[in-house]
Amino acid sequence: MAQHQPIRRSSPPSGAEIPDKLYFRIGEVARLVDVPAYVLRFWESEFPNLKPHKGGTGQRLYRRRDVETALRIKSLLYSEGYTIPGARQAFKLETKQKEPQLALGIADATNAGGDARSLRKLQKELRDLLDLLSKPATARRAVQPIRAPRPPAAPRRTTAGLFDMSLSPEDRKL
Repeated sequence: MAQHQPIRRSSPPSGAEIPDKLYFRIGEVARLVDVPAYVLRFWESEFPNLKPHKGGTGQRLYRRRDVETALRIKSLLYSEGYTIPGARQAFKLETKQKEPQLALGIADATNAGGDARSLRKLQKELRDLLDLLSKPATARRAVQPIRAPRPPAAPRRTTAGLFDMSLSPEDRKL
C-alpha cells in the first residue's frame, strides 16, 4: 500500500538558501520554508511582520526579508516550541533590541565643548517654547471666512396670519 507523507517534516531542510531575487511567489516561499502555502497565508494574519506585497493581479509577492521572517517564524514555532502568541511576543522583543537608541547627550555633555554648547542651546530653545506656551492665548486673530457672508434672508411667509381673520356674518353663511 502507498505510504502517506506527513505535511510537516520534523527537521528543517538542510542548506535552505534563499535565491538572489527581488520577489518570490507564495509557492516558491512555501518550498523554501517547507510549509504549505495556506500556512504562510495564516501566518500573514497572525504576524504583522509578515506582509508580502500584492501585485496588480492580487498575487502575493514576497521579498527576501519576508522569506527570512517566514523562516524565523517557522523556527520559533516548530523548533523552539513557541505558541503563536509567544512567537509574536518574541518578534516584538527582537525588533525592540535591533532598533538603535538615540543618545540624549546629557551624560557626555561635559566631555566635549561642542556637546555642551549644543545642550545649552537646546535648553534655551525649550525654555523659550515653555514661555510661549505658558502665556495666555489673547488677541487671537479672527478666523477669515472662506466665503463671503450671505446677505440677510427675507422674512419668510407663514400661514399663521391667514387663518386668524374674523369672519363677517355674511361670510359665515356661506
